[in-house]
Amino acid sequence: MAEAPLASFRLDGGAVAVTVTTPADVPRAIDALGLDVPRPVLVVVGGAGALVDGDLARLQPLFDEALLPVADRLGAAVVDGGTRSGVMRALGESRARAGATVALVGVAVAGIVRVPDVGPPSDVVELEPHHTHFVLVPGTTWGEESPWLTLVARTLAGPLPSVTVVLNGGEITVSDVANSVAADRPVLVVDGSGRAADDLAAALNGAASDERLHALAASGLLTVVPVGQPAALERALDAALGAEGPDE
Repeated sequence: MAEAPLASFRLDGGAVAVTVTTPADVPRAIDALGLDVPRPVLVVVGGAGALVDGDLARLQPLFDEALLPVADRLGAAVVDGGTRSGVMRALGESRARAGATVALVGVAVAGIVRVPDVGPPSDVVELEPHHTHFVLVPGTTWGEESPWLTLVARTLAGPLPSVTVVLNGGEITVSDVANSVAADRPVLVVDGSGRAADDLAAALNGAASDERLHALAASGLLTVVPVGQPAALERALDAALGAEGPDE
């Protein structure tokens, strides 16, 4: 007998959320969320609390002019960490400004986010209110969502292409990139966005000393895109997802 779908619930902002406990729950979670599969997927990883407003303003054109327009045009889902901070906040706010219909799926650790009647009452972070769906995964610390991001992306994409975009970030972002590489997913590294992204770009140029970064660079899956060029990111996304870009 087939397992019953997981129960979903609505958050205050209208997003649909599902809590999972094992990797086997993820396909049923996607079904409970009502997300059509397969579909192309953009995974966005990078800076969270360490990003200041000035950093976000500099990165915003990449969301407004490349990431979300490509996802909208291709019917792709965008997957990220789902909290109200850094690149995740910027993605949600960009989606709201554009009035886009893109499925924006947050994969967040249940023990660190505020969810009515589910999460702990204090010492937690807010979920980004403009996301459309959430998969809440086991754990109590930042970074435990990293392998789940890859699993959710793989489940959504199925045989269709997916790509990871790296903007800024720290050690957790490097782990996210390692998981993407292990899943054979192309990674677009936004050089000039700061921290982990710039370190990965340096490794691609042979200028980093960290062996882990060199190993990721040697995978052949990483490509550098300059921070100030949304059109270049759009072209790289189209190439990674096997799509033709708009006429210039």
